[in-house]
Amino acid sequence: MRRSLMDRFIDGIELVAAGFVGIVAADIFISVLLRYFFNTQIPDSYDFGRLLLGILIFWGIAATSYRGTHITVDLLWGSVGPRWQRYIDIFATVVLLFVVTVQTWTLFDKVRTTYQDNVLTYDLHLPNWPFFAVAWAGDVSAVLLIAIRTYRLIFHPELIGETAIKPVE
Repeated sequence: MRRSLMDRFIDGIELVAAGFVGIVAADIFISVLLRYFFNTQIPDSYDFGRLLLGILIFWGIAATSYRGTHITVDLLWGSVGPRWQRYIDIFATVVLLFVVTVQTWTLFDKVRTTYQDNVLTYDLHLPNWPFFAVAWAGDVSAVLLIAIRTYRLIFHPELIGETAIKPVE
C-alpha cells in the first residue's frame, strides 16, 4: 500500500523527533562516561544538554500531537457515545491547535531576542539562537500536524489511524 505524501510528511517529523531522542541520550551517556572513567567533560556539555532537551521537547510535542498519544483524561470521553466522543476529540484538538499556535508565536520571539542579545554558551561561546530556532521548527511542525489532525478529525476520521473514532453514520 503506497502511503500518501501527507503520511510520509508526518512520518518524517516523527523520525526527526526520534533522532533528537537519540542525540540527547548519546549526549548524556557520553558525558557520564567521560566524567566517571576519565574525569573529564565535553566543553559546554551542560549547555548542550539543556538546549538539546528543549529541542527534544518541542519536536516531541509535534510527534505526539498528531497521533493523540499525549497524556489525556478520558473520564467524560469514555462515558459518552461515539458521536460525542468525536465532538470532544474535535474540540480538544482545536483548543490544542490554538494553544500550540500561540506558543509557536511566542517561541519565535524568544529566538529573535536570543539572536539579538547574542546569548552564548559558557565554554565555547557558541550562539544559542540556532538551538532555539531548531526547537521553534519543531513547534511549527506541531502546529502543522495538529492542523492536519483537526482537518482529518472533521472530514476524514478514518485517516487518523488506530486511535481514530470511526465516523458516525
